[in-house]
Amino acid sequence: MKRSYRILPVYTGDVSGVCSALYELGGMVVIHDPSGCNSTYNTHDEIRWYDQESLIFISGLKERDAILGNDEKFIEDILMAAKQLHPRFITLVNSPIPYLNGTDFKGICRILEKQLSLDCTYVKTNGMHDYTVGASRAMEMVATQFVKKGNTREKTVNILGMTPLDYTHAESVSSLKKRIEAHGWHVQSCWLMDCSLEEIATAGQASCNLVISSSGLQAAEVLWRSCGIPYVLGVPVGACEDLVFEKMEQAVHDHENQTMYKNLIQTNAKTTVIGEPVLAHSIAMDWFLTYRQPVKVICTTEKDHRACLKETCIALDEETMEQALHYDTVIGDPMFQYISKNHKKWVKVPHFALSGRLYLNDMINYWGKDGLKWD
Repeated sequence: MKRSYRILPVYTGDVSGVCSALYELGGMVVIHDPSGCNSTYNTHDEIRWYDQESLIFISGLKERDAILGNDEKFIEDILMAAKQLHPRFITLVNSPIPYLNGTDFKGICRILEKQLSLDCTYVKTNGMHDYTVGASRAMEMVATQFVKKGNTREKTVNILGMTPLDYTHAESVSSLKKRIEAHGWHVQSCWLMDCSLEEIATAGQASCNLVISSSGLQAAEVLWRSCGIPYVLGVPVGACEDLVFEKMEQAVHDHENQTMYKNLIQTNAKTTVIGEPVLAHSIAMDWFLTYRQPVKVICTTEKDHRACLKETCIALDEETMEQALHYDTVIGDPMFQYISKNHKKWVKVPHFALSGRLYLNDMINYWGKDGLKWD
């Protein structure tokens, strides 16, 4: 019961993480779940739903099917939809019910591939983890299946870990690309917003990967092993911007992976940043470089703790978060205020994956003219 939430909303689930990551690639995502549960994704977790179409379906699992099994109907429905809509690939994800029933998704994928001559992959989910787990596995699948090593192009970068769940502002992608180009780099691909499957296929030609959220770290590891592309962990926000590009140059020169915020000091801090690890550490580093004051980071998502420093507090349940939030200044989603009793100042940084549309009008474009303001 320690992982239960009394006050806070839970983070977006792993199924939605997969759907968000694959939304723009032209594939068909099929969620094996009871009828009506698709609204959890498209109503609450996806801001692109009304502006941009995507082939995301739900199987309409019935109680009788769940108890007795009815894989034939599931397969036939997918075959019918695929023959009508001609997706680029098919991805299956599942909810708690088929997970507990032990549905053979890999076997179903083999049947579909044989009949459709189309890539069909199962991305393991169960609805019991947060969005970072699903998005991470989806991006890992994309890196494994669709990217091949190519001739390296100088000063080119893949942006890894860009989804609306972490970067919700409508101008986030365009603004970050402008900042990258201003530093003399070219964006090879952006995982996975404002990006096509054709661009993804050329990602193996990049000279560096920039990981801006924990969802992109596993894909970065795949591209490091398969294509030899080094990566930099960190977000070029505020005072960190020049440092990020210095680390990118260093990664390419030394052919070693880099962490932009590795020199962040967290001991004896009176300020904390709470949230997803890569962005939270980067915001903390911005604070540290601006004020030369130590700042603590509290990581509240499941993936990927390799992005955390050893001094970072990992809090995956409400009780641990509440115990950790004892700082004068807190930087994070406003929902965390309800479990923080001692703060004197709150810097509002809304996180769509936690608070949803409650603060949609307050989402920050970290690379826009307003950016992240401390005063």
